[in-house]
Amino acid sequence: MSKRLFDLLCAALGLLVLAPLLLLAALWIRLDSPGPALFRQTRVGRFGVPFTIHKFRTMRVAPGAEITVGADPRITRAGRWLRATKLDELPQLWDVLRGAMSLVGPRPEVPRYVALYPEALREVVLSVRPGITDPASLAFSHEAELLAAASDPEREYCEVILPAKLRLSADYAARASLAADLRLILRTLGRVLRG
Repeated sequence: MSKRLFDLLCAALGLLVLAPLLLLAALWIRLDSPGPALFRQTRVGRFGVPFTIHKFRTMRVAPGAEITVGADPRITRAGRWLRATKLDELPQLWDVLRGAMSLVGPRPEVPRYVALYPEALREVVLSVRPGITDPASLAFSHEAELLAAASDPEREYCEVILPAKLRLSADYAARASLAADLRLILRTLGRVLRG
């Protein structure tokens, strides 16, 4: 089975089975704070093509930094739970279904961080569809806490965390296979279930 067919089947089945949960989450978000249920943002996809990513909104609608640091005061009550359970990522199944993303692949970044990618790594990382999960996501699952401990979170992200994530993403892209994807999906589900 090809990776794309696997993505299509899993995303379609996931959206169908999880539809009641998705509707309840959307309703809770709308009741919890003013604003839309979904958060949309431009990210950089395969071959550097921009696309709109969809997530459940976990923050108040207000201007702010593109990175989340620790107990960010913008995070709503519903948002804290959605982030802790990773359920805020579920709308990305739609992005997988429409072909902008894959279940497994390097997490897509905003254009201003992609501009910092070294050319050699940029080409490799952007050669595959971005994903909902990948080795870097698992390695940096507590990224917000790491940034909260830094004296300059933006600098810490750009100079320490981003380069480390890029190396992991490039390694994944160079060795991507359906078997590796299945292992990463199982590891991600295990991490989510363990909290």
